Amino acid sequence: MTKTVDTLFRNARLADGTLAAIAVTGGKITAIESEAATHGTVAASAIDLDRQLVVPGFVEGHVHLDTSFYGDSWRPYVPYTAGFNVRERVDVQHRNMAAAAPMQTRARNQLELCIASGSTRMRSHVMVDGSVGLKSLQTIAAVREQYRDLIDIQLVAFPQSGLLTCPGTAELLDAAFDHGADLIGGLDPAAVDRDVKGHLDIVFGIAEKRGVGVDIHLHEASTMGLFSIEEIAARTRAHGMQGKVTISHAYALGDIPIDAMRRVADTLAESGVAIMTTAPGARAFPPVLALREAGVTVFGGNDNIRDSWSPYGDGDMLRRAMMLGHRSDFRTDEELGIAFNLVTAAGAKALGIADYGLHVGAPADFVTLRATHVPEAVVAVPKGRSVYRGGTCIVRDDVLLRKVQ
Repeated sequence: MTKTVDTLFRNARLADGTLAAIAVTGGKITAIESEAATHGTVAASAIDLDRQLVVPGFVEGHVHLDTSFYGDSWRPYVPYTAGFNVRERVDVQHRNMAAAAPMQTRARNQLELCIASGSTRMRSHVMVDGSVGLKSLQTIAAVREQYRDLIDIQLVAFPQSGLLTCPGTAELLDAAFDHGADLIGGLDPAAVDRDVKGHLDIVFGIAEKRGVGVDIHLHEASTMGLFSIEEIAARTRAHGMQGKVTISHAYALGDIPIDAMRRVADTLAESGVAIMTTAPGARAFPPVLALREAGVTVFGGNDNIRDSWSPYGDGDMLRRAMMLGHRSDFRTDEELGIAFNLVTAAGAKALGIADYGLHVGAPADFVTLRATHVPEAVVAVPKGRSVYRGGTCIVRDDVLLRKVQ
């Protein structure tokens, strides 16, 4: 029986090492089968992938499109005066951004960097508070619209300067959902706002009113952070929001004794609260394996890319998988596969993306890698990638082909 498809991708190496042909019609995968099974298939175009590894587009689970200086002039990192302090860093950020290139230009630079490395889904936090109003969100929402054919982006209304301690922020966060926001954010309810209940009342109140998910930055350490985590989990259950809440960073999970961590891991799993980690520098971070064993969804993100918080970052989620694996001391093929999962399927699950992956019916969004299997890709972080969006090549050999005007 003759089958007609738009594009037939031949010699695609799948994650299990087998070679297959991937048929795409209308931007979606219609078949993944052996080369022999394609006899009789009529394709408008055929592309030989030359036995390259084919993987789903990466999920950038946590980034800040409004604050990066990538592509702008170099801005030396300003050290903290006395250890990690969110308010001090926010002040530095405001000074740097006041002298930076226009936000739209910087956001586009960073976005193109991420797309060229293979990200096809993204969640970006954007400042919405009394210091900047809704201006940053409106700017990034406009950039998102310009790039909608290349990448799907969720925007989090993020109270970077605090919520209760920054007058007018609560009202702005609510209004953000009339200007393109998809989720409500939060920031260190104990350490910054000094009022966990008051902070979470507003965050979950807006989430319930607007019918949106929650993604809270939590830098708080040790028992302070543990308390906030438990309160967030309790709110999630009380509001019936299992599967719709993320705690980003959650450093406390790496600070506390393993027995205490396992107890809170069970609470997180029961509450359906996901954990985002970047495996940051010389900082304790959530133990990936122990959390996953408890049933917690753990996923990755680049977070800061050459901004006021860090001079590092290249927008490459595959390199982030390598870093997550390296810092977690992942060595076996199975463990390296877990590192890869953090930037692909686990990220898609945390972001609520139902149509993700390499399977019939999914969008034909995938990346080709010069590797024989996933563990090698995680360790080698190969370049020379091509990225396909809806079956159309948008990046070839790391170069973005479709420029946005």
